[in-house]
Amino acid sequence: MIVRRPTIGDPPDNVPVGVPLPPAAGKQRIAFTVPEEAVLQRSPPPSLRAVKHAADPGWEPTIRALEALGACHGVAPAAVGSLLWQHRTGLHYLSPQSDIDVLWPVQAGCEVASLLAGIAAAERTAPMRIDGEVIFSDGGAVNWRELYNALSQDEPVEVLIKSMDAVRLVDASHLLSSWQVA
Repeated sequence: MIVRRPTIGDPPDNVPVGVPLPPAAGKQRIAFTVPEEAVLQRSPPPSLRAVKHAADPGWEPTIRALEALGACHGVAPAAVGSLLWQHRTGLHYLSPQSDIDVLWPVQAGCEVASLLAGIAAAERTAPMRIDGEVIFSDGGAVNWRELYNALSQDEPVEVLIKSMDAVRLVDASHLLSSWQVA
């Protein structure tokens, strides 16, 4: 299961979770809650390195490029989405139309703009779309492409920042400058 953001009506003392069904079962997303005491283990998403065996062999050069990009920026890219579920279950979640979903947990001092440019460059030669989010140390996450595009504008552009308890719009340039100071 994946922990998800709570929704209206979720019991406040339960953990909100979700499970996506594989495409053969309709690819529906099922959301529910479980009592805190029912959670036996919590673990972060696995690294790209740990799950790359579950991907199509044609994805390997892109996965290697993303791993190298992460190493260059001090970031350990993690797998989520269909690649994660195919790795965890052994069921077919990936198709020729699938994208690769990657989390980029950045730390202070990371050159985020350079990281984003590297992801964009990797996507230009990738056989799939690269999706995912940059996650800041405060837990706020923003879609990498949205932030990349916003930072390339000459005027202020707001990006959507998501956390487990909130969703808000923040000026992209302010986000990076305030984060670098923190």
